[in-house]
Amino acid sequence: MINVNVKSYLLLERSIGDSHGEFTKYSSYYENRNNRRKKLNIKYYISRLIIYFLSCSNLDLPSYILLEVNYVFFKDIHVRIRLFFVVVIILFLVIIGKVIYIQVFEYDKLSNLSSELWSRNLPIEGSRGLIYDRNGVVLADNVTTTSLVLIPNQITDKKKVTKELASILNVTEEEMKKHVNKKTSIERVHPEGRRLSFEVADKIAALNLDGVYLVKESKRNYPYDTNLSHVLGYVGIDNQGLSGLELQYDKYLTGEYGSIKYYSDAKGNKLKLSEIYEQPQDGMNITLTINNDIQLAIERELDNAVSKYNPDQALGIVMDPNSGAILAISSRPNFSPSSYENYTEEVINRNLPIWATYEPGSTFKIITLATALEENVVDLDNDHFYDGGSVNVSGATLHCWKHGGHGEQTYLQVVENSCNPGFVNLGLKLGKETLFKYIKSFGFGSKTNVDLNGEANGILFDVNKIGDLELATTAFGQGVSVTPIQQIAAVSAAINGGILYQPYIVKSLNEPETNSVITLNEPKVVRKVISEETSKKVRYALESVVANGTGRNAYIGNYRVGGKTGTAQKVKDGKYMVGNYILSFIGFLPADKPEVVVYIAIDNPKGVTQYGGTVSAPIARNILLSSIDALNIEAKNDGMEKEYLYGAKKYATVSDVVGLTATEATKKLKEFKVEFSGSGNIVSYQSPSAGSMIYEGETIKLLLKE
Repeated sequence: MINVNVKSYLLLERSIGDSHGEFTKYSSYYENRNNRRKKLNIKYYISRLIIYFLSCSNLDLPSYILLEVNYVFFKDIHVRIRLFFVVVIILFLVIIGKVIYIQVFEYDKLSNLSSELWSRNLPIEGSRGLIYDRNGVVLADNVTTTSLVLIPNQITDKKKVTKELASILNVTEEEMKKHVNKKTSIERVHPEGRRLSFEVADKIAALNLDGVYLVKESKRNYPYDTNLSHVLGYVGIDNQGLSGLELQYDKYLTGEYGSIKYYSDAKGNKLKLSEIYEQPQDGMNITLTINNDIQLAIERELDNAVSKYNPDQALGIVMDPNSGAILAISSRPNFSPSSYENYTEEVINRNLPIWATYEPGSTFKIITLATALEENVVDLDNDHFYDGGSVNVSGATLHCWKHGGHGEQTYLQVVENSCNPGFVNLGLKLGKETLFKYIKSFGFGSKTNVDLNGEANGILFDVNKIGDLELATTAFGQGVSVTPIQQIAAVSAAINGGILYQPYIVKSLNEPETNSVITLNEPKVVRKVISEETSKKVRYALESVVANGTGRNAYIGNYRVGGKTGTAQKVKDGKYMVGNYILSFIGFLPADKPEVVVYIAIDNPKGVTQYGGTVSAPIARNILLSSIDALNIEAKNDGMEKEYLYGAKKYATVSDVVGLTATEATKKLKEFKVEFSGSGNIVSYQSPSAGSMIYEGETIKLLLKE
């Protein structure tokens, strides 16, 4: 073993290398040691570190120790240092690259994120879309209201804010304290702080409290209150649609929120930076097929019917028979959409013209008539039928509504008189397969797919399981269940030339600012049911019903009116109720080329003889009169003359009195009652208009001016 001074050895090794062979002597040892190096633990490296410090001393150490020091610290350390610096450089470049990427490529994103940390938004609600009638009359709009919003971090005197707001909003301090102390950036005071009155909002604004803000919101408004309530539906406190069209078209009607953005520090203190206004987006507008003048008429007439007859329910529909467009629709009981919470579910969620199902009664005879004419099983003028008051079918006796029957009749008179045995005969002639084929073709037994929620299917007999008795009762409208919307759509097809249209009420979706059309609904033809020639015969027969039959109370002079009455006995627990009927009438004009059709049904009217012709026909007539003015339908004097019965009211033509004095007008309208309104002595407007044919003794309303 050679002992060498450490420093001298190092100097010698650096100057002459391995000339003395000391390194060669131990080369195999160090080669093996080098191969085992990765297996050494931390203790090994600590020991080598000690040896290094010893090498710095003047101690004489064995040469293998010096060789170890030389090998580790004058060879390996250079490699490690180089690797260390490479790693450092790489890390440095990565860091620099990341910084450049963040500063250049992600600046906008990170800037927005940082801005969000110290920005706050006061929400501004976009207005809900408006709902119009076909002529631009607003049926649903919005009124501006104010709501309370708190920013808790900005409230400097929470006790004062709690006390003052609780007093103004008429809530307990404990309740208000929950809002004031809530751990949130913005607290909407709900519900007590929503839709504030002007008086309450002014009181809050006058306090000028830190962290207390008033924001503008909109509240749904229905200018005509209860009118069209079941169709329009209603909205909740957050202007979300909850029923009717408000619900069905909510995603189109709902606007998008905007905001006023301001900046605050971590404690919520407002910074003196510019505020940013983000424009809210209003919802789309909707235009309906509804004619508001006709809608007002049907609402008025149903209100009068409720007041006069106290029925269980009442409904009405007015439709354009040539397109399926609904011109008016309503039912009773109804409700006010602005205060829907004051009504029961049974009232607000029952749109009877769409939802209700019942036996149609004699109005269904129109379908049997159209089928018989299309199949050429009857000639209205030349074929006859004797009505003895009843008919026996499969052992059951089916009665006519008239005791003793109508005797010998043409089939036109069968229709005029709404003779049940006559229609039983038509049904048996047709057979169940033919009759039910047409019934289904007219749309009964399936939904019309009207664009309103809650439509029912109706109920029909299974044609494979019925006999002659079920066929007979179906022929005059008993034993089947239909909806009013099915009924008016089917009758429209029977009188418009034979085309069944899909009913609809939404005419278009419109852009909110200009109200320009975005999406337009066009009339949809379902199918051709009967021929034009058959439809013409149906119109002729139904005009005769109004002129000479059970529909006399719907007659309008100088206008050709067609129609059919219906008196349907109600069913409860599988049995027909005694003295409880649904009285209906479906009428149209002009009879030669229909422009409007109306369906009225009054459920169990009180204090009156329960016939469709006595209750529902006059109501329908009044609505048709209003439709004449609303649609500018021209008078015609080529229709059937009304057959007057003994004791029946007579019609008289309304004279033109516009421009006359009140005294002169009264004398000229001597056949009628006259009711004045306005101020002055000169007539500026009259209703009904000049040329109208109405019952003698009815009221003429005159508007006076100076």
